[in-house]
Amino acid sequence: METTTTALSADVLVIGFGKGGKAAAHVLTDAGKRVILIEQSENMYGGTCPNVGCVPTKMLVHYSNAKRFEDDAQEFFAHSVAGVRELTSAFRAGNFDALDGKDTATVITGLASFIDAHTVAVGGGEDRITVTAPTILINTGSEPIVPAIPGLADSRHLVSSTDLIQKDQLPNRLVVVGGGYLGLEFASIYRRFGAQVTVLEASDRLLPREDADIARTVSEILTGDGVQIITGVKVTEVRDNQNTATVSYQKDGRNLSIDAEALLPATGRRAATSKLSLEAAGVRTTPRGAVEVDEHLRTSRPHIFALGDVNGGGQFTYISLDDSRIVLDQLLGEGKRSTSDRVAVPHTLFITPPLATVGLTETQARAEGRSIKVSREKVADIVAMPRAYTVEETRGVMKFIVDADTDLILGAALLTIDAQEIINTVALAIRHQVTATELRDSIYTHPSSTEALNEVFDKVLPE
Repeated sequence: METTTTALSADVLVIGFGKGGKAAAHVLTDAGKRVILIEQSENMYGGTCPNVGCVPTKMLVHYSNAKRFEDDAQEFFAHSVAGVRELTSAFRAGNFDALDGKDTATVITGLASFIDAHTVAVGGGEDRITVTAPTILINTGSEPIVPAIPGLADSRHLVSSTDLIQKDQLPNRLVVVGGGYLGLEFASIYRRFGAQVTVLEASDRLLPREDADIARTVSEILTGDGVQIITGVKVTEVRDNQNTATVSYQKDGRNLSIDAEALLPATGRRAATSKLSLEAAGVRTTPRGAVEVDEHLRTSRPHIFALGDVNGGGQFTYISLDDSRIVLDQLLGEGKRSTSDRVAVPHTLFITPPLATVGLTETQARAEGRSIKVSREKVADIVAMPRAYTVEETRGVMKFIVDADTDLILGAALLTIDAQEIINTVALAIRHQVTATELRDSIYTHPSSTEALNEVFDKVLPE
């Protein structure tokens, strides 16, 4: 049977409906450009964040913290997942309608792969579509890595973070392989819902990139909530039983095992490039499989850009958004913005309470030979922060690294209620060289978490 192909053209083709691609598409259409955006799944309009990432997981954090002792765990969890689905469905529909509803924008659902440097194909057979454009933006995101542990990939109990938040059955026992941001967030969430949770971490401690005192406090909070944390382990095998999987591991020369109803590998993500046929477009990739880009996010083909996780940079929604600003400055502006402009980018680990960090750790600052002051105080001891008591969450610590000569803030680690908000003020202070003394002496609303800054900078640790 003869097949037909629908041939379309646009000023700009965007592959992937993530934050960066979406933001760029809106601005470009408003500037009068004809834009076609291709997304492989109707369940991912808007990208990872509103569908399977930031929004649903942080909503689960909220729900899990609202669970009462008398609530039935399974019923409460099912109700929470239903609430998440309702919100994510609304966001997904809103993202589609907002873009596809524009006169100069079209959203196509299907898997895109390059035919040449200016053309991609979507679908096959009678439904095959080709799209040609002089400018192309790649925004396909990242995908979870399943480590090469014998039996893991074939286990019936293997789940991804996406699988977990789409199941309305709470696993009785969840085993998380990896104690990074993703692993600890899910460990905290599911423990608070009532699951038995074990984290198996290869390093000798959690969060090896953070200072030891911060990582220790995180570990104390999680174990205090009932999360079992086992560090310094090597997972050797996964073997399915009738209703569970047995996870075998080695620690301190001993062979041990634990059973799990659900097994979550949280050992990192890789750029989603394998199905794009980038070689047909002459687009180079890095040894780790990400799209190779310069500081303006141009690929080895100057008319093709890569935004978000797919370019191997920081895997954060707000980085993808900033990527769109850089690309838009290339396409519509002066072409001056670049990735080198980024200073003091904050990060947040959404356990309870959250850990937010920015800039240098104490360990990094000392390794660089800097003269520093370290200000640190337990949240429970901060007199200027009654908000922690009003919301009944006094666990955690605030820590600041300050240049002893200039009084400029070099870094911060805030393990506290509202840390995800306070850190933005601190990051802004670092970018604009606001001193620690200015932050300490500023006027803040009361009661708020930010007013802790009035006190903590006076709690300088002795050398």
